Amino acid sequence: MLKFIKQVDYTAQRLVEPLVPLLLLFTRLWVAWVFFKSGMVKYTSWDSTLYLFEFEYQVPLLPFETAAYLGTAAELILPVFLSLGLFTRPMALLLFGFNMVAVLSYPQLWEQGFYDHQLWGMMLLVNVFWGGGMISLDHLIKPEPRRSLLE
Repeated sequence: MLKFIKQVDYTAQRLVEPLVPLLLLFTRLWVAWVFFKSGMVKYTSWDSTLYLFEFEYQVPLLPFETAAYLGTAAELILPVFLSLGLFTRPMALLLFGFNMVAVLSYPQLWEQGFYDHQLWGMMLLVNVFWGGGMISLDHLIKPEPRRSLLE
């Protein structure tokens, strides 16, 4: 029975292995699109953005204007890097932190959008742990593996 389980697992792994780069690309593009769209809404309706940061969002430690500029910049810049797969792990980690701040600073979000933020957080963590994959600029520019001194 153990041999059968190992064979099924091995077969399943071999079947899905070629799809991993597509999964990593999919998660990068999905989350990047969501955050970039949100950044564009903030940018195109700046007065509303300032109002929200002053009266609705409860961003700790920062003046609301600074939080508005930083939040909008993060939503417009980080997704570009994530889409390209350039500095994937640090960009995904920054967006993950940004996502957490969004959830914590806007309590009304819990009723309607919390599950979306959980999904995006998990997608970002996939890219934090596994990187951008073979379909990324990170993969194209990564250095050649070092050869062992024993070879």
